[in-house]
This record gives sequence, structure tokens and C-alpha cells, in this order.
Amino acid sequence: MLQKIYFDSQEHTEIIDITSQVKSAVESTEIQEGICTIYVPHTSAAICIQENADYRVHIDLLNALERLVPQDFPYLHQTERKNAYAHIKSALIGASETVIIEQGKVLLGTYQSIYFFEFDGPRQQRQVWLKIQSC
Repeated sequence: MLQKIYFDSQEHTEIIDITSQVKSAVESTEIQEGICTIYVPHTSAAICIQENADYRVHIDLLNALERLVPQDFPYLHQTERKNAYAHIKSALIGASETVIIEQGKVLLGTYQSIYFFEFDGPRQQRQVWLKIQSC
């Protein structure tokens, strides 16, 4: 079963918590045991399971990525958006995550949430695709 989540990003670089949308999508199915693959079909965004108890972790992540992949480096990919750095950050974080479904619920650790990383916003109609499968 494939489900899609749509939303607009508001900032050039931001981390958006999509945990509740993923949980709702899984709970709307009749699947009791399985997996949910969370995939972002954009080359300048990423998906990551990360800390949810201290927002400063997100700031640290974004700051570390900016130090590793600065916006002002002379990249070869120079389209109208000049967003090579966004593609590199997306490649480093990754385009997907997989979570376990048990008793109809998404299993996450105590301090884990599912996040969409925007690296080239703001953008309209960003998507996250969910492949929910029974095992």
C-alpha cells in the first residue's frame, strides 16, 4: 500500500516533524505487523529518524551539515537555484528510513521522531511517500 504526505516547507533550511502523519497513515490501514518505508522523492531533501526531546540537536545537525557542505563553496552544479549543497546534504542524510509496525503501531524509541529535512526551500507540495507492507 502506497500513501503520500504533502506539505509546504517554510524556510530555506528546516527540519519538519512528520511522525504524526506517518503514524496516522499506518494506523489507517489494517496492517498489524509489517514495515513502513518512508521515502522522499526530492533530491534536495532527506528523511531521518532523530532525537525529539531537545530541539538543540536539530540546530547542531544543521550547523554541522553547513560546516561540512557550505553554501558558498564553488560547486560545479550551478542551475538557476545554485543548490548543489542541498543535493550533497540530501545524499549524506539519505532519502529513506524504514520503521517496524507492531500491533498496528509504528515502533520508535523513546526519544525518536521521523523528520523531513528541507535543504532548498521554501518549497510547495513537498512529498513523502509511505510504502506500508504486511509481514
